[in-house]
Amino acid sequence: MIRFSKYIVFYFVLSGLFLVPGMFFLLRSGLLPAVDFTGGTLLQIHYQTHVDQSLVDTLLQGQKITAASIQSTGTSDYIVRLKPETNEKLVALEQAINTSVPKAAIVSNDTIGPVLGKELLQKTIAAAIFATLAILAYVAWAFKNVKFGVSAILALIHDCLMVVGIFAMLGVFYHIEVDTLFVTAFLTTMSFSAHDTIVVFDRIRELLKRGERGTFEDLCDRALTETIGRSLANTLTIVFMLLALFLMGGETVKWFIFALLVGTISGAYSSPFVATPILILWDRWEKRKK
Repeated sequence: MIRFSKYIVFYFVLSGLFLVPGMFFLLRSGLLPAVDFTGGTLLQIHYQTHVDQSLVDTLLQGQKITAASIQSTGTSDYIVRLKPETNEKLVALEQAINTSVPKAAIVSNDTIGPVLGKELLQKTIAAAIFATLAILAYVAWAFKNVKFGVSAILALIHDCLMVVGIFAMLGVFYHIEVDTLFVTAFLTTMSFSAHDTIVVFDRIRELLKRGERGTFEDLCDRALTETIGRSLANTLTIVFMLLALFLMGGETVKWFIFALLVGTISGAYSSPFVATPILILWDRWEKRKK
């Protein structure tokens, strides 16, 4: 049996090394919202040959349009994010792109109004709060003990902060924006975190029901020892698939896959090394109180 409970301080320090910088940039700069939330137009322009970004700037300046950002995909495509503009300007820009030299074409053209973006942001926050409360209620009911539910939720919050913190840093240093796909990855992280935590907690509950000898810490260590192999195999299977998609997938889903990758790794880590240590510390506190 591996004595995981001996290194609780190390687990929290390791989490802090990632969480503290992420929270610093999140509080200082926040996330960089895409047009999905702010409203505007997203254009993907494809050139038959590779051209310099200055050519795209010239096209926009010719129509008196300022881009919020211009991102090269590394090939002959550019992703241009525009603030809300009139339909006349957007139509004129599209015609200018189609008739430009060298020849170009608009691969995708998505326009979202600012009202819809604000409504989407509100629904995202509401969905996250609802999911958190539902998981807390379910875990507390299933294990007949509120401390299991609270420990699971704290681990879930740890994973969510890990994802948003890393994307806050990416927004500052690499101008990576968050969009609706990021919301999907964020909510998926919540479900994966709770799923892996419940597996560990269920084994602890089984050992308690059997009346196994040993302290609560011993039972937690034994439960982690028995489930760590399964959790590792499950996580690596998902990580290898996500890595393949991240390295060889398209540019439009690249950062969605990266968010899933961060959430998967963090969720696999938090179940044994955040949720269970919190449960152990809570048990120690209860015993000292008595």
